[in-house]
Amino acid sequence: MFERILGLDVGTKTVGVSVSDLLGVTAQPVETIKVDTENGELGFARLGELIKEYKPVKIVLGLPKHMNGDEGIRAEASRDYGTKVNAEFSVAVDYQDERLTTAQAEKVLIAGGVHRKDRKKSIDKLAAVLILQNYLDSHKF
Repeated sequence: MFERILGLDVGTKTVGVSVSDLLGVTAQPVETIKVDTENGELGFARLGELIKEYKPVKIVLGLPKHMNGDEGIRAEASRDYGTKVNAEFSVAVDYQDERLTTAQAEKVLIAGGVHRKDRKKSIDKLAAVLILQNYLDSHKF
């Protein structure tokens, strides 16, 4: 494959970012971008820099669904963010069910002995890793 994919965990205050390896096998954490979606600050300046650096062929956004599979307000907000990302950067956008990824990320950090205040700094980019890794695992040829 030899192409990268970015993974995003989009929230109202932060966007966790991950990137695949060139073979599309594993996802690694990149960083957490501060945003203020309520006031229109979407973090596109930094996201644009990351897109220039990694040159992804696709961006995968986590899609927060309810446990029964229905999509609610947060899923709608993620789809809206994805539409804006596609319009701004002309990169294909896909979505990955992200149910329980934040809880899973929290468990990983706790198991790793990361203190509560430090977990907050890492949880969004780890959730982005889980979103992207789940996507990569489910899209192998």
